[in-house]
Parts: sequence; C-alpha cells; structure tokens
Amino acid sequence: MIYFDRVTKVYSDSSVALQDVSFSIEPGEFISIVGHSGAGKTTLVKMLLAEERPTSGSVFFESMNVHEMHPRRMGDLRRKIGTVFQDFRLLPNRTAFENVAFAMEAAGRSEEEILSDVPHVLELVDLQDKMENFPDELSGGEQQRVAIARAIVNQPDVIVADEPTGNLDPVNTFEVVQILKKINDLGTTIMLTTHNKGVIDSLKKRVVTMDRGKVVRDDREGKYIL
Repeated sequence: MIYFDRVTKVYSDSSVALQDVSFSIEPGEFISIVGHSGAGKTTLVKMLLAEERPTSGSVFFESMNVHEMHPRRMGDLRRKIGTVFQDFRLLPNRTAFENVAFAMEAAGRSEEEILSDVPHVLELVDLQDKMENFPDELSGGEQQRVAIARAIVNQPDVIVADEPTGNLDPVNTFEVVQILKKINDLGTTIMLTTHNKGVIDSLKKRVVTMDRGKVVRDDREGKYIL
C-alpha cells in the first residue's frame, strides 16, 4: 500500500532529515515509527502527505508516486489518509460534533450522512456524551479522541498519527492507544510516530526505528530499542 523507495531529504541549510530510507507498509498493518527528536519521523509523515518533496527517491501510495500526482488527484489521496497530530488542531468555536462534521462537510458529504455518521464515530471513541462540548470543555485526552474521530469519519484507508500522545498523561495515552488499536482491528492501516517507550512496548506490533534520518531497525513485533 505504502512504499518509501530510497527517500532522502536534505534541507537548504544542508541538514539531512532523511537518508536513503526504504520500507513498505502493508494494508491493515499497525506500524510504529520510533526515534529520538530529530530522527526524521515527522519528515517521513510529511513526505507521505506530500507536504515535503524528497531530494531524491520516491514515495508511493497504492502504486502512485505521491509527488507526481496531478493536483486533482491529490484531493483523492488526502481523503484516503486521515491525520492525527500532537496538538489536536480542533476548531475552538465548534463543538465536538461540529469539529467532526466539518471534516465531512469538506469532503462534500450530505447532511443526512453527517447526522448519521458523526454520532457513530464519537461513540467509537467513547465520547457520545460529549458531542455538544467545546474543546475548552474537554480534557486533553478527550480532545485527542475528537481529533481521532475527525480523522476516521470519512473512512480513510490509512490513519497517520504523528506523536498523538505527546501532550497526554499516561492514562489518556493508554486510552488513545487502545482506540487506535480498535480502529486497526476494524481494518484501517495505522502509521504511528512516537518516542514513548511504554506505548511501543505495550503494542507488540511492527516497529521501525530511525536514528539521524536512517532506518536502523525493522522488527515485526518490536520494542523500543535505541
């Protein structure tokens, strides 16, 4: 489904963010990308989302080179990939329901679909009783669960979660990881970046370890080893 083919990224100040990175992600897989800050994890995510271009190498999604897509096709790509970030990125003046509905509106979904699907995904993330709450009325963990609901409401093939537990305490971290596992069990591919050793060791899923822009380990049922 996803293939990084000898991807290198060198920025204008000559700093090397990625160096000859190659690995693939299969449909339905749960893969964690780990490494210290500056290892290249977020740059890898930006490559997949076509927010950055590689200096050399290619990134493929469903056999299509994401950096050679026609702009019209880019919208199709982004609908197939849901994103969750460390800082939640919720609209502060909209309720939990409205934040999730906004993603459906942007995708051109009907009002009938919105009224049907939004409560369902908020129930999936255990927030059915917080639909009318605004972000500042929710805990950090609840805000992140709204962000996850927003990411999955249009039924993407892949969820990219970039340090989604970075601002959370251990209890909320556990809850968010359990929800990601639940989504993966339903068939969605999960690509998680993190430097949280406890999260990785509890998952017992595939772990790709990065160090200074290079892939240094790829373990099918790995732990956080650096």
